[in-house]
Order: sequence, then C-alpha cells, then structure tokens
Amino acid sequence: MYGLLRPLLFSLDAERAHGIGLGGLDLLDRVGLLGLVARPPKASPFPVQVFGLDFPNPVGLAAGLDKNGAHIDALFGLGFGFVEVGTVTPRPQVGNPQPRMFRVPRHRALINRLGFNNLGVDALVANVEQVKRRAGVLGINIGKNKDTPNESAQDDYLHCLERVYPLADYITVNISSPNTAGLRELQEEQSLRRLIGTLREAQEQLGAQHGRRVPMLVKIAPDLSDDDIEAAARVLADLQVDGVVATNTTVSRLGIEDSRHADETGGLSGQPLMAQSTYVLRRLRTRLPESIPLVGVGGILTGADAVTKMAAGASLVQCYTGFIYRGPTLVRECVAAIRRRKEAPSRGHVPPA
Repeated sequence: MYGLLRPLLFSLDAERAHGIGLGGLDLLDRVGLLGLVARPPKASPFPVQVFGLDFPNPVGLAAGLDKNGAHIDALFGLGFGFVEVGTVTPRPQVGNPQPRMFRVPRHRALINRLGFNNLGVDALVANVEQVKRRAGVLGINIGKNKDTPNESAQDDYLHCLERVYPLADYITVNISSPNTAGLRELQEEQSLRRLIGTLREAQEQLGAQHGRRVPMLVKIAPDLSDDDIEAAARVLADLQVDGVVATNTTVSRLGIEDSRHADETGGLSGQPLMAQSTYVLRRLRTRLPESIPLVGVGGILTGADAVTKMAAGASLVQCYTGFIYRGPTLVRECVAAIRRRKEAPSRGHVPPA
C-alpha cells in the first residue's frame, strides 16, 4: 500500500506529509490494520545483542521522525528492531521558520533545517509512559535548546538525561545537528571531553540511583576532518562511552549541486550521504576499541547499503530518509540482507580507512 500512497504524500509539502503519514500509521495501528502498509520481518528470528541490550533485529529507525515519542507503538509495528525518538530539549521550541524540509527525489534525498522542533522533555516523557507495548529497544535522543549558550550546554543535556533515564533503553547525545547554531562546536576535542565527561559521571550516578545502567551513545557529524575524527575517537575511547552513532546529516551538497533546493540551508540526508557517512564509520571503527559498538546511519536505501554499513564496522544500522522513500519494505529488505551476510562465510577484517 505504501507504494500507492507515496505519490499522494509526495504531492504535499514534506513536513505536512510527515505529520499526515504518522497520523495515518497511528490510526491503522489502533484499528489493527497496520499490516496493510507493513509486513514486519518474518523468516527466522534474528536477535542481536549490543550495548548489553537484546535487539529483535539490527535495523532501527533514526531519531527525527518521531521527535516527541508520540508514535512509538505504530513505529515498532513496522518491524524495526529499535526505534530512537527525539531529539528532545529541556524546554519546548518551535524550531526554524517554515518551509524547512525539502525533498530531492532525483537523488532520493532530503534537506531539513527543522532545528530541534519539539514539545519539550516533559511531553516526551508523558508520551513514553503511555506506550502500550515495546516490541523492540527504545532509544531517546537528547539535545540542547537553541537559546542555551554552549558554555551552559551541559545543563540542558543533564536535565534531559535525568528525565529520560528511567524510561530509555539507551540514550543518544546529539551534538551534531547542523540546524542549531554552534552545536557542532561541542564536537571540538576539549569541549567534547568536558561535556561527555560530565554526562558519563551523571550516567553512573543515575545507574546507581535507579538500579540499572542505561547505555549512553554519542552522535557525530559526517563533516569532521580526519584529524577531528581522530580526536573525537580519542576522547570517546578515554571516557568509555557505550557507543557511537555515525552519522548525522551533512552540510555538503556534493553530488546534488545542480538539483532544486540544493541551495537551501540545512542538513542533507539520503543517498548522497552514504559514501561520506560510511567513510566516517569505517575510520571510527579502526580507531575505537571493539568494546565501543557503532551504529551506522546515513544513506541506507537498500539492503545492500545496510550490508555495506555492517562491513564497515557497524553493529546496528538505522534508516530515516530511505524509509521515507521506500516505506516499510526497506526494513524487511535490510534485515534479510544482513542475515544473509551473517550466515555467509567470513569475508575478512574491516579494511583500514
């Protein structure tokens, strides 16, 4: 059915279609007809264990589709092994002026400058508390408010960390969106060490307080130089983070320069991001200890793309833009392709970057 619905959705403004699509999924889920648009991965079970968590399968939904955690039941019903909601900030914020999301269909890509639009962490917590079933692993992605200066950023992240900790299976610290001015400066080596060091201390304290340790991941940008990747890997290894999500969207327009909307400000996602995000993933894998798993995200449009991420060193993969273009079929295709790779004879070690 998604193949029939997509032309209608694509005839609408991208952000409006986003809202209508999620509302439609919720309706179908409530009346028990979600199977009309989604046939979850069947075949044999394909569980994986990463970060000490049991995932039904290694294919997840990236943050950004469900910013307020309002559609978790329906999204799990599409067959994802894990769903990451957010990015959420301490206080509600409207984000950047509309229009702020643009399709680039010829390249199966999106450009967005949403700007962490969300209802605030209290609203997300209330939504997650209402989830009826959790058919997979739930991640919550946290950020800072736009008007919070970087020198006070840790206060925003600490507030969100404390609020979502009891409800999350894992938490992702988003310091890599290009749509909040100055946010990516937090990836600079000393800033990164201060922020993540503070959050790691809080993570351990919260673990003792709640009687369970919730893994904390860090999401980085694809636009880092090789030296910046090396520095980030050094910090994240020293601080023993639980995982790294590689990567967020890119400010590059390489490969789509002549396309409509190419001059729009914002982060580019989808097929054009695949090569650069995979390069960063591969480089991180060769510079981080094996004890720090990686989540590969950026440009997955086919099962073969998911396999490429796994071959580059990912333990899990996420999609978002590919899901917009392909629908739930992409989830099944990626699960099946990764399963085939896992069951095939070993193909050797990850090549150096």
